[in-house]
Amino acid sequence: MPRSVNHVASRERRKKILKRTKGYWGRNKNVWTVAKHRWEKGLTYAFRDRRAKKRNFRRLWIVRINAGARPYGMSYSEFMGKLHKANIHLSRKVLADLAMNEPQTFAAIVESVK
Repeated sequence: MPRSVNHVASRERRKKILKRTKGYWGRNKNVWTVAKHRWEKGLTYAFRDRRAKKRNFRRLWIVRINAGARPYGMSYSEFMGKLHKANIHLSRKVLADLAMNEPQTFAAIVESVK
């Protein structure tokens, strides 16, 4: 009995991957095996970088809060310690935004914890 191969399904499967790799450079977009590996690697990068993004933003917020607190004679760690002692619960994201965009409000927070 001859072997039965579902060419329609296998071609659809390949087309789906090749469609997702559109925009990649060189053979990564049009050679099936290379495109498949590149797409799988892209999923790995996406998974990893969704977590790295959180770390990067936290670092950025800390730098901004530190830069905002320095003119008032405080380091980041001092400021955050006094903030927690004063029972003021603001996230680093909010504090960084205030330090950049609302310097008067940030100054008021710094003065309240001094």
